[in-house]
Amino acid sequence: MAILKHIASKNANYAEIQRYLMFEHDEDTNKPILNENGELIPRKGYIMDGINCDSFTFDMECRELNALYRKNESYDEIKSHHYIISFDPKDTDENGLTGERAQKLGMEYARKNFPGHQTLVCTHMDGHNKSGNIHVHIVINSLRKYDVERQGFMDRACDSRAGYKHHLSKDYLIHLKQSLMDLCHREHLHQVDLLAPAEKKITDREYHVGQRGQKKLDERNRQILADGLPIRRTAFQTQKDFLRSAIEASAVSSCSREEFQKLLLEKYNITLKVSRGRFSYLHPERGKYITGRMLGTHYEEDYLLELFGENSKSKEYRKETIASETFNAESEQPADQPSAPLQEAPVSILFIKSDLRLVTNLQDCVKAQQNAAYATNKVKLSNLKEMAKTVAYIQERGYDTRDSLEDSFSEVKNLASSSRKVLKDTEDKLRILNEQIHYTGQYLANKSVYRQFCRAKHKGQFREEHPAEIALYESARKFLQGQSADGRLPSIKLLKAEKEQLLHKKKEAQKTYHYYRDYQKELNTVCSNVDKILGQARTRQPEKQKGADIS
Repeated sequence: MAILKHIASKNANYAEIQRYLMFEHDEDTNKPILNENGELIPRKGYIMDGINCDSFTFDMECRELNALYRKNESYDEIKSHHYIISFDPKDTDENGLTGERAQKLGMEYARKNFPGHQTLVCTHMDGHNKSGNIHVHIVINSLRKYDVERQGFMDRACDSRAGYKHHLSKDYLIHLKQSLMDLCHREHLHQVDLLAPAEKKITDREYHVGQRGQKKLDERNRQILADGLPIRRTAFQTQKDFLRSAIEASAVSSCSREEFQKLLLEKYNITLKVSRGRFSYLHPERGKYITGRMLGTHYEEDYLLELFGENSKSKEYRKETIASETFNAESEQPADQPSAPLQEAPVSILFIKSDLRLVTNLQDCVKAQQNAAYATNKVKLSNLKEMAKTVAYIQERGYDTRDSLEDSFSEVKNLASSSRKVLKDTEDKLRILNEQIHYTGQYLANKSVYRQFCRAKHKGQFREEHPAEIALYESARKFLQGQSADGRLPSIKLLKAEKEQLLHKKKEAQKTYHYYRDYQKELNTVCSNVDKILGQARTRQPEKQKGADIS
C-alpha cells in the first residue's frame, strides 16, 4: 500500500536536499557516502524533475524568492516541506509500477496539491535501506512563488497568493491522504485506508529508534559470541513495544479493568492510569505516562473494555460447559465406577489463555552467569514457578503422556493453519468486492458526463474539456465488464449487503484464527517447558522417545 510521510525542515541550505536526492546517503546517520577518493557517489536509479523551477538550480531559485519577499530569514522558520510517497513493493511485480510511471504520478500529485510552489519531484527505485520499494520525494519551498486559483483544501484566502507560506493544517493533511488513496485506486495500485486510525501506531521516530537499537544489539551479540558466551536475546524491543506486548498478554486473560490493571503491575511493573476516559501506561523505566492513543487503537479504553466483556462471556460459557459435561458424565456412569476425565480431547475444551511463560535456560542468560544472586533469586525461582504451573496445566487437561501432548499440539497447529487460510480467502473476497463497489460508484458518478459526450457533435472538443470524467468512466466500465459474466451492472445495494456479510465473516474468521494461534503458542510453551523438566535439549521429542510418561 502507498503511504504518505511529511517532514518539515528549518534548514536554510536547500542544496542539502538536492544532494540527498541525487547521491547515496547512509540511512541511519543521514550523511553522504563517499568513495575511496572522498567523492560523493551518485544514486544508481533516480528520476528528478522540477515544477516552477529548474531541478538543478532549485536551491538558488528558492533563496532568490525568499530574498524577494524577505521570508524564511529567521532560524525558527520552516524553509521547506518534504513529502514522501512510498508505494507497496508488490506493485512492481503485480501492477507494473515502474520508476517512470511513479515519477509521472508524483508530478501529477504535486501539481494538484502544491500549486504555485517551487517543487522538486524525485523518484528512487532502490527503496529505503535497499528494500526495493519505489518511492517518490516531493520537496517544496515553503514560500509560494505564483498566485493560483483558490482550491477547496485551502483554509485561508492567502493560501493561494504568492509570497505566503505553505500552511499544513489537519484538514489539509486529510485531503493529501485522500488524494493519494484516490490516485492509487485509479491506477489499480495496492492501497489501505490512510484515514483510519492504526491498530498498532508506530511513528517514524520509534521506527528509527528500533533500527538503531537492533544495530547496537547485533554488535553487542557479536562481541559476546567472540568472548565465547551464549547470546541472551537477539531482538531489540523499544519501550512502546514492551508496553504493547505486556498489554496484549494481560488483556487476553482479563475480564475487567481491575484485573487487567493488577496483571500489568504484578507481572510487568507497568502502572495503568485512567484519566478522562483515556488509558495511560507508565513504563518501569520512565517517569512520564504514554497514552493508549500513542500505541494504537487496540490499546485504548474502548477496544480493551470490549475485549474484557468478550473474555467474561467466554469464561461464563466455559463454566457452564464444564458444569453441564460433568453433570452428564456423572448421570451416565454407574455409581460404583470412578468418573472419567473431564475431556479426552483437549482441542474441544474452550481455550482460555493462561499466563504460562517459557522456562529460562541459565546458560542462555548472560546476567545470570555474571550475577550468582540474580541467578538464584530471580531466574531459578521464576523457573520453579513456571515448572509448577506447567505440571498443573498438564494435570488439569489430562495429558498423561508426552505423545498425547504432542498430538494435541499438532492438531491445534493444523487448525490454526486452516483457520488462517479461511481468513485469507475471506480477505481476498472482500478486497475484490471493495474494488467492485469502488468502480461501480465511479461508473455511476461519471455516467451523465459520458452520455453528454456520446450526444456531443464535437466529441474531440468535449473530451478535451472533460478528460478526467471520461477516463474514469471508461476505466470503470472496462473493469466491470471484465468482472461480470452477463455484462450487467452490479447493484450497489446488493454489493454493500454482500460486503456486510463478508465483514461479519471476516470478524468471525479472525476470532477463530486468533483463538487457535494463541492456543498453539501456549501448547508450544508447555511442550518446551516439559522438555526442560525432562532434561531434553530439543523443543520437540524424537520419534523414538514419544510415549514416555510426562510424570
